[in-house]
Amino acid sequence: MKRIKNKKNRYLFLISIFFLLFLASPLLASEAELEIPLLTDSQNTLLMIGFLICFLGMAFGAYEYVKVKGFPAHQSMLDVANVIFQTCKTYLIQQGKFLIILEIFIGVCIAYYFGFLQHMETGGVILILIWSVVGILGSYGVAWFGIRMNTLANSRMAFASLEGKPIKLLDIPLRAGMSIGVLLVCVELIMMLVILVFMPRNYAGACFIGFAIGESLGASALRICGGIFTKIADIGSDLMKIVFNIKEDDPRNPGVIADCTGDNAGDSVGPTADGFETYGVTGVALIAFIVLGVFEQFRAELITWIFVMRILMILTSIGAYLFNKKVTEARFGGKEKVDFELSLTMLVWFTSILSILVTFAVSYWQIGHLPNNLWFTLSIIISCGTLAAALIPELVKVFTSSKSIHCQETVRAAREGGASLDILSGFVAGNFSAFWLGMAIFGLMFIAYFASLHGLDKFMEYSSIFAFGLVAFGFLGMGPVTIAVDSYGPVTDNAQSIYELSLIETIPNVETEIQSKFGFKPNFETAKHFLEENDSCGNTFKATAKPVLIGTAVVGATTMIFSLILLLRKTLNIQPEAILNLLNPFTLLGFLCGGAVIYWFTGASTQAVTTGAYRAVQYIKRNIRLDDSASLSASIETSKEVVKICTQYAQKGMFNIFIAIFCFALAFAFFSAPGASNAPASFFISYLISIAVFGLYQAIFMANAGGCWDNAKKVVEVDLKEKGTPLHAATV
Repeated sequence: MKRIKNKKNRYLFLISIFFLLFLASPLLASEAELEIPLLTDSQNTLLMIGFLICFLGMAFGAYEYVKVKGFPAHQSMLDVANVIFQTCKTYLIQQGKFLIILEIFIGVCIAYYFGFLQHMETGGVILILIWSVVGILGSYGVAWFGIRMNTLANSRMAFASLEGKPIKLLDIPLRAGMSIGVLLVCVELIMMLVILVFMPRNYAGACFIGFAIGESLGASALRICGGIFTKIADIGSDLMKIVFNIKEDDPRNPGVIADCTGDNAGDSVGPTADGFETYGVTGVALIAFIVLGVFEQFRAELITWIFVMRILMILTSIGAYLFNKKVTEARFGGKEKVDFELSLTMLVWFTSILSILVTFAVSYWQIGHLPNNLWFTLSIIISCGTLAAALIPELVKVFTSSKSIHCQETVRAAREGGASLDILSGFVAGNFSAFWLGMAIFGLMFIAYFASLHGLDKFMEYSSIFAFGLVAFGFLGMGPVTIAVDSYGPVTDNAQSIYELSLIETIPNVETEIQSKFGFKPNFETAKHFLEENDSCGNTFKATAKPVLIGTAVVGATTMIFSLILLLRKTLNIQPEAILNLLNPFTLLGFLCGGAVIYWFTGASTQAVTTGAYRAVQYIKRNIRLDDSASLSASIETSKEVVKICTQYAQKGMFNIFIAIFCFALAFAFFSAPGASNAPASFFISYLISIAVFGLYQAIFMANAGGCWDNAKKVVEVDLKEKGTPLHAATV
């Protein structure tokens, strides 16, 4: 798509899209028909207890926030952390303005669809619009909290490294991550419980849809923009240290502050908003399927059961975290060497095991009275997803951990063949990881399918599809911990940068000051080593969390897509077997288009990175000062300019991607509208399925290839101590 160069053209383009909406056929499936069943008094009581647990979870998040904020840090580090936060704040404010434009755009679509095509009452349309805004604010709000939490933790962690007690370097980022993860899930559940308990039954289904639209819109903008931003900043920062032969995170490099901002924009804001959206949309998909596919007498029971399971997973995540904290302190307390990866791995497995045990126990207590051992079947299916959330990180570590064979092989390849073989070795790791993760997801989904054959059809139609949705639900059972280990990465990365940017080693009498004010003698040499080693661990677990969120979104999308199929059956009387039929040429055409769009998306996002990185590198080369008279501290003015360039090109890239993807969806939906026959209806469904499948493998490949490259660089820097060598340049 040709780039839209100015605001006037953008607004003209938006207006043209609005006119397209008025051509839409009224023969559309009505989400407003998702009528949520009435709940009994006992079911409402359970959900009200759920509110209490969610508020307690939010209190836990606030407590951890206060604890992290209370940790000491040297003023020089606090100053740098504040600069990073201010640039992050500027970035988020810009994103907020961008989201307002997108919400107006989508709001017009929602108003026209429900108000004119579905003839819904004005009050109902306003209610849906309000919930779409709430969805966006939810994604935006948790992203803001995540950045504030991480930018508090990074300076505290950088300072804690000077004590020479590595267990503190594990504790601080985990506290920050758990605070974000628990708060995120609690806010999400409170919003969904409000819809379920307090909204009118005839509007509740549509409110869920509006909420899902809003949080998806917010998450997509924050995730894509953040990803583009961080890669532009990465290139601007890392390339300069090779071009000018300067050290890692050299304060004189204007790209370093932007890189720190990018770590938060891409690896904190994006995944946090993405996790919020995935958690909500998967729940909405299951609710939609229950309303459309489950026999009426069981609907209220199953919806209540799903929410009770979600609520209890808050407690299991907090419980596993506290237990893991005690185990880690008993094992590594007072030691000079800590296996950071082992502690995070234990946390993931403790959470998974505890969640599975609670799933079986509470399912038996809540729905044990239903026939055909339904509680046992559903518990097995959910446990497949919970197990996947622990198993996938183990598989990812095989390809991305600094100790893995693939990562070591990448280093050896770079030593002999330079950057070319380094890149190819990363591609190998990414491709193999996509295969093995795909096989793992297939295996667990097949177990879920097999379990669904044992009596689930007595409660619903198309029970295997519901089983797949429950697998995605199980993925999210340990959502707070998944977000926590993902947030670990940006904190460790920023902590290392803050240490260098603060120039703490060059401050006069700093050792005496720290000893008198904080009560310990700083060890600068071990501090650097611990920070770099922990950064490698953060890289690994950033990579492990991505496939969990990606896999959840894809498996959950399967259920959402099938709910759409059931809506088509209800509205157009088209049987699902007729829609998903490979003998229908529109099915194959839809698959082809879905795959093509994924590769267009990959190209468009990469082009946004290369264009922005070109401008950033160009600016840095012109403005970096390395002469003897230059200040050794960071220039706030030039750093802010690099952040501005990154933000500008990230938003341009996101806007173009959003418009194109929206137009693709609208055009393909129009193309699928039944005319002389119902055959075209399968086109859009197969297009959506194709996007999910192609997107799954493309995303896993890119995430894990990147994780392998990142940690190959860390091996050179930390284990081999070969900074500034040709090998280091090749891995950068």
